[in-house]
Amino acid sequence: MLAWLAELSGTFPVLNVFRYITFRAGGATATALLFVFFFGPAAISWLRIKQGKGQPIRTDGPESHLAKRGTPTMGGLMILSGLFAAVLLWGNLRNPYVWIVLFVTAAYGAIGFYDDYLKVTKQSHKGFSGKARIAIEVVVALIACTFVMQTQPPAIASGFAMPFLKEAIIPLGILFPLVTAFVVVGAGNSVNLTDGLDGLAIVPVMIAAGTFGFISYLVGNAIFANYLQIHHVPGAGELAVICGAVIGAGLGFLWFNAPPAQIFMGDTGSLGLGGLLGTIAVATKHEIVLAVVGGLFVVEALSVIIQVAVFKRTGKRVFLMAPIHHHFEKLGWTEPQVVIRFWIISVVLALVGLATLKLR
Repeated sequence: MLAWLAELSGTFPVLNVFRYITFRAGGATATALLFVFFFGPAAISWLRIKQGKGQPIRTDGPESHLAKRGTPTMGGLMILSGLFAAVLLWGNLRNPYVWIVLFVTAAYGAIGFYDDYLKVTKQSHKGFSGKARIAIEVVVALIACTFVMQTQPPAIASGFAMPFLKEAIIPLGILFPLVTAFVVVGAGNSVNLTDGLDGLAIVPVMIAAGTFGFISYLVGNAIFANYLQIHHVPGAGELAVICGAVIGAGLGFLWFNAPPAQIFMGDTGSLGLGGLLGTIAVATKHEIVLAVVGGLFVVEALSVIIQVAVFKRTGKRVFLMAPIHHHFEKLGWTEPQVVIRFWIISVVLALVGLATLKLR
């Protein structure tokens, strides 16, 4: 559609607006929102019928969660469907970054879908084998990061950028795909671990997407990149359209995921969206900034790692329950208190991440 409209812009100047990334990002946001909003009820009804008992609820978790039994999962199908529809409609499909990000999103979403499917059919929290799942995620990330390296200018292709420093970059050479694959895999699983309360994961994902949509636009623009003394990545601005689609699809999903949730995101959505954010961070040379903007996801993941490591070594727990959002529930915070306070933290972290653009 975009190529066709671009060709017509010579005849109809009013269509020039379709050349602008900002306009198309807005269009992608609206399209994804409307797609999820209108098709959401039918999808929820279908998933409820197919899944029967819905997502299994942890019996060792907060008692308030037991009321959520029967709620269908795999809501990520709604999000990813709206996202893909919007990007295919508004994105520049000649841009390699678009396809790289969509590849990771689809692959990670498929892994999450299989995991959700096993959990629902077996009515157990034990889904896909952890080792096999991570292995597939690593392979997907390695492929994507290799293509990113081959797409970018030689001067920065295999470099790892450092925030707060003027155009500083650590040359990684052939190790670039391996190091950055860790970022993609880590982002996917961190978002996955955060998805435990109604609305907890999707809003921070939208906040991170909005932040990286802005970063992508600046990085892809030579004038802005030069002014801010950040690395210019030709073509990366198109990723703002994908970020816009994430925000739109996320808002549509939140309409149905708001407490009490009619549907859960599931691994289908959380793993796919996390992989998307990680890949965009790699493509825009802002991997470390993702750890700041997505600091909430990092803390959630670390809480699980610390809990498991300490318990195996000493038999004692650091947190009342992991991931850490359950710890605060055990302390007496209500679910809305945890969710909204974590949203606030995400906003603050996003502002800190944006500040790194100028503090150089």
